[in-house]
Amino acid sequence: MKRLKFHRALVAIAMMLTGWLPSLAHHFEVDGVFYNKTSDNTVAVTYQGSFYGYSNEYSGDVVIPSSVNYNGATYSVTSIGDCAFYYCNSLRNIQIPNSVTSIGVYAFAQCSSLTSIEIPNSVTSIGGNAFYLCRSLTSIEIPNSVTSIGNYAFNGCESLTSIQIPNSVTSIGDEAFYNCSRLRSVVIGNSVTSIGSSAFSGCRSLTSIEIPNSVTSIGNNAFKGCSGLRSIVVDAGNTKYDSRNECNAIIETASNTLIAGCKNTIIPNSVTSIGKYAFHGCSSLTSIEIPNSVTSIGNYAFEGCSSLTSVVIGNCVTSIGYAAFYNCSRLTSIEIPNSVTSIGDLAFCYCESLTSVVIGNSVTSIGRSTFASCSSLTSVVIGNSVTSIGDDAFFWCTSLTSIEIPNSVTSIGDEAFYCCNSLTDVVIGNSVTWIGDYAFKSCYSLTSVVIGNSVTSIGSSAFSGCSKFTSVVIPNSVTSIEDSAFSGCESLTSVVIGNSVTWIGYDAFARCDSLTEIKCWATTPSTIYYNTFSNYSADLYVPAGCKEAYEAAEYWNNFTNIIEIEEPNV
Repeated sequence: MKRLKFHRALVAIAMMLTGWLPSLAHHFEVDGVFYNKTSDNTVAVTYQGSFYGYSNEYSGDVVIPSSVNYNGATYSVTSIGDCAFYYCNSLRNIQIPNSVTSIGVYAFAQCSSLTSIEIPNSVTSIGGNAFYLCRSLTSIEIPNSVTSIGNYAFNGCESLTSIQIPNSVTSIGDEAFYNCSRLRSVVIGNSVTSIGSSAFSGCRSLTSIEIPNSVTSIGNNAFKGCSGLRSIVVDAGNTKYDSRNECNAIIETASNTLIAGCKNTIIPNSVTSIGKYAFHGCSSLTSIEIPNSVTSIGNYAFEGCSSLTSVVIGNCVTSIGYAAFYNCSRLTSIEIPNSVTSIGDLAFCYCESLTSVVIGNSVTSIGRSTFASCSSLTSVVIGNSVTSIGDDAFFWCTSLTSIEIPNSVTSIGDEAFYCCNSLTDVVIGNSVTWIGDYAFKSCYSLTSVVIGNSVTSIGSSAFSGCSKFTSVVIPNSVTSIEDSAFSGCESLTSVVIGNSVTWIGYDAFARCDSLTEIKCWATTPSTIYYNTFSNYSADLYVPAGCKEAYEAAEYWNNFTNIIEIEEPNV
């Protein structure tokens, strides 16, 4: 009972937020069925007791009469009221009379034992959430009298296998059949003008669907996650949409591709943009050709297209959206044309088969996690207009062997190349001013790095765990080396530290036990800590005339062999 009350509280909150809440008690009861008066001579079936307590649920078989007598008056039963049978999880069968014209919101929601229901020809509307989460409902016949199916009406009816929407219906609400995971057959009547957002999303058993020529509006994500969908046919008379190549592609002739998922999809030249979620979860799609008419690829457009191996991006595309090709696990290569100026975060994340990438010369930034976990990626060409490489951009690209960062790049984000453990050499362009935290951490195959002479800061753990490093030169532009920047570089024998470094953080060179030579060219010893270095037996070379300053400086004086050198050259 506590769980039941908790569910009722959640529904009540939702109802209050939308400005709608049922009355708290019935007006009268006849033969175990409770009613509220809706006019002088009509009533609606309602729930027992208080909506919040609801201790006496309807159960078993319930027969609703067409009329009832109470206190000498006769009332016609014209509606199943809002929440009338909500959460009656012992209700098995119900008989609705022809006098009923409407079924209210949440009327049978979460009646988990209800297996079938016959709606009489008198009903004109099915309210929102009317059969929400009726998990055992296997069949339902919607009569020709019904004109609208409300939002979420059959949401979560996971046992429902087929549905025929009659010609009388003009609209299918948002998420009306969302996650009806066993739904295999849908017939949409020829008067439907709108299919709501996510109306059939998650219907993974659905293999085909026909869109009549009456449909003028299809909401976002209408067929998202319909992984079994093989065929969508749009009636030839539809002036708003068409379908291509006998596959599940719906094209909005004026603008967007809404859904596709056949093995090959060619988008017509009339399309100017690919909307968000357009091909999301189309697991049968193997190739796509994006024409030159398209200027933008929306967020999540091809996310989860697990069979996609080939993509041709037209040379007028200017933007690739957030997670546009996320988890396209079989995509092997991608060429981003020079027209593209921005690539969204996570755009190619988890493209595990991707081996090569060419980034066009107009791209100005590589976003966060853009190529993260592309574990087969061996080759990347970065265009010369890129100014920033975002956080985690190439995180866990474990097959990447080398990277050349062009002079246009000014910043390398946190964890940008974290755990690229096949990376052997890196050239950082002269325009880079900042190397982020953990940028090259655990790149344990990295043997050398060239740090450009504009870098001012090396982030925390930036090269930590690069165990094959033998030497590193930190240019005069650098002013700070953050905590653990080179910690665990076990093979590091030689370090040159430029003359502008004023601060070296905790553990910056900790566990660099092979370090035998440090050249530090700052005339004023920089601030260090007791654990900045772990090997104080290494030779410390300092500018001529500065030995005494280093011998007097805290922690620098731990070095046992400080040597002055003339004319340092970094």
